[in-house]
Amino acid sequence: MIRDVLKMGDPRLLRVAQPITDFGTPALLALIEDMTDTMAALNGAGLAAPQIGVDLRVVIFGVGHNPRYPEAEEVPYTILCNPTLAPLTNDFEEGWEGCLSVPGMRGLVPRHTALRYSGYGLNGEQIEREVSDFHARVVQHECDHLDGVLYPMRVRDLRNFGFSAALFPGEDLGDDD
Repeated sequence: MIRDVLKMGDPRLLRVAQPITDFGTPALLALIEDMTDTMAALNGAGLAAPQIGVDLRVVIFGVGHNPRYPEAEEVPYTILCNPTLAPLTNDFEEGWEGCLSVPGMRGLVPRHTALRYSGYGLNGEQIEREVSDFHARVVQHECDHLDGVLYPMRVRDLRNFGFSAALFPGEDLGDDD
């Protein structure tokens, strides 16, 4: 089922989400299915449970061919519960980000260029990966939602934050809803 995505300004997006304690439950499966349907319907690269008003530490992400990110490398579809992130380098790179909770806008956000993430899948199976570049950016963006952080909070210079149509005239980034 496609769920409504909370928008920046909703106080529920600023909460720290609670850890998953029971894996493989029908409720967790239903949540993941709703998140997947919602992300696909909106051409998102990822979605965190708090974005649909569910106060749990669950993110999903994955990018194949996506009209919102036409130049992006592929990122495998992943369900990640109770994630932890560990930078593999002190190197940061600034990149343009958008968010389903901040529609129609983009910002230049610094992120670690490489990291290790770990957590659990739907049935409690351990997940651990070392990633870089766009994959690392997507994971950091989604996991920020679990701690009540939206990407505009990370923009260093507000001259690099604005409406997509003004920043990138003539480009259809698919996020002007």
